[in-house]
Amino acid sequence: MDPNTIFLLVLIGLVVGGSAFGLGYFLRKRYAERLIRTAESKAREILVTAKRESEDTFKRSERESKQFLSKAQSDFEDQIAQKKRDLENMEKVLLHREETIQNRLETADKREREALYKLQEAVQKEKNVLEFESSLNKMIAEERDLLQRISKLDPEEAKTQFLKRMEIELRRDASRLIEQVESEAKETADHKANRLISLAIMRNAGAYTTESTVSVVHLPNEEMKGRIIGKDGRNIKTFETLTGVDLIIDDTPQIVTLSAFDGVRREISRLAMEELILDGRIQPARIEEVVQKTKRGMETILKETGEKALADSNLTNMHPELVKLLGRLKFRSSYGQNVLNHSVEVALMMGSIASEMGLDPALGRRAGLLHDIGKAVSSEVEGPHALIGGEFCRRYGEHPDVVHGVEAHHEDIEMKSVWPMLVQGADSISAARPGARRESIENYLKRVTRLEEIADKHPGVEKAYVIQGGREVRVVVKPDRVPEDCMAALAREISKKIEADLDYPGQIKVIIIRESRVEDFAK
Repeated sequence: MDPNTIFLLVLIGLVVGGSAFGLGYFLRKRYAERLIRTAESKAREILVTAKRESEDTFKRSERESKQFLSKAQSDFEDQIAQKKRDLENMEKVLLHREETIQNRLETADKREREALYKLQEAVQKEKNVLEFESSLNKMIAEERDLLQRISKLDPEEAKTQFLKRMEIELRRDASRLIEQVESEAKETADHKANRLISLAIMRNAGAYTTESTVSVVHLPNEEMKGRIIGKDGRNIKTFETLTGVDLIIDDTPQIVTLSAFDGVRREISRLAMEELILDGRIQPARIEEVVQKTKRGMETILKETGEKALADSNLTNMHPELVKLLGRLKFRSSYGQNVLNHSVEVALMMGSIASEMGLDPALGRRAGLLHDIGKAVSSEVEGPHALIGGEFCRRYGEHPDVVHGVEAHHEDIEMKSVWPMLVQGADSISAARPGARRESIENYLKRVTRLEEIADKHPGVEKAYVIQGGREVRVVVKPDRVPEDCMAALAREISKKIEADLDYPGQIKVIIIRESRVEDFAK
C-alpha cells in the first residue's frame, strides 16, 4: 500500500475518531446536564416536601400545645374553683361555729347576770320581808291587845274577825313556805327535768318512730331480700353507709323497712331502693351509682318543692338556699301536720291579715312561709327553731320585719313589732284547724274552757285568760281581796286544782297578776 493511501486512511481515522469523541463528549454532556436537572428537580421536590412536612409538624405541634395548655388551664381553673368552694364551705362552717359559740357565751353571761341580780333581789326581798314581818307581828299583837281591851263587839263577831286575821297569817306563812320549797326545788330542777323527759321519750318512742322515722319498700318476691343483703352482707352494708339509714329485713313478707330520723335521707334511700329493685342489678358499685344519682335528683326535688310552695304562696325572688330549705320541710311533720303545708297555710292567712290591717301583704306572706324554716335544720344546729330560722333569714337577705317575725313568733325574744304577733296568731289558727293535728279542736276548746273555770272559782279572781295554746293561764286578781304576800299560795292552789282535774301534755304555767290603780282628774 502506498504511503498516500496510508496517510489518507490515517487521516480519515483521525477525523472519524475526533468526530466520535466530540459526539460522545456532547452526548455525555447532555446526559450529565439532564442528570443534574433531574437531581435539582428532585432536590427541589425534597425541599418542598420537607418544608411542607415541617410546616405541618409545626402546626400540629402548635395545635397540640394549645390544646394541652387549654386543658391544663381548664384543669387548673377547676381545681381553683373547687378549692374556692371548699374554702367558702369551711368559712361558712367556721362562721356558724363562731356565731354559735358567741351566742352561747352571750347566753351564759346573760344567765349569770340574771342569776346574780335575782340573788341580790332575793336577799333584799328576804330582808324586807323579815323587817315587814317583824313590824306586822308587832302591830298585830298590839291590835289584838287593844281589841281585847276596848272591843264592844259580841263574842261571835270578835271570833269571826279573829279567824279572818288568822287566815291571813296562815296564808302568809303558806306563801313563805311555798317560796322556800320552790327555791329548794330549783336546785335539782334540771336533773329531774332531764330524767322526766328521758322517761317520756322512752315511753312514747314506739309511736313516734312508727309514724315519723320509718318508710316501707315493697318487694316483688322473697328472693329479692337475699339479693339486697348480698354475699356476706356487703350490699346492705354499702347501702346503709351511703344513705345513712338503717335497712331492716325481717320476717315480714315482701317488705323491707327503712329507718332514720332525717326525712330527706329516708326518702333518698326509698327512691334508691325502688330503682335498684326495678333494675335488678344489686351490687356495691351499682348501689353507689344509684344512691349518688338519687341524691342529685333529690336536690332537684327539694328545689322544685320549694318553688311550688313559693308559687302557692304568691311569692317570688327568694334566695336559692331558702328555697331548698323550704323543700326540706316537706319531709318534716309536727304533731302529725306536714310542716310545709302548714307554712303555706300560715303564709296565705298572713297575707289576708296584713291586707286587712293596711300592712304589706307580701311581707306578711314571706314571714308566714318562713316562720318554721328553722325546723329544716334544727337537728343540725342547736337552739330554738324560731331563732335558727331568723338567723337563716337574716343571712340570706330577708327584710328585717320578716326576720323579726320569724325569730319572735314563739316569744323566744321580745316582740318589738306587730309582725311576730300576727305570725303567732296565724300559726295558732293553722294548728288549731280541725284535722290539722292529732288533737281535735273540740278537746282543745274544752280544756281551755275548763282551765278558765278552775281559775275563776277561786276567791278574789277577777278574770282568767288562757293563752299559748292552752299552755299558760294568766289570772287577774282584785288587789283589795288578794294581798301581795298571798299570790304564791293562790298560784299553788290553782296549779294543784288543774293537776287534779285535767289531763294534758307537758306543763301549764299559772301567772297571777295583781295591779292597783288610782285615778284622778285635774279640773
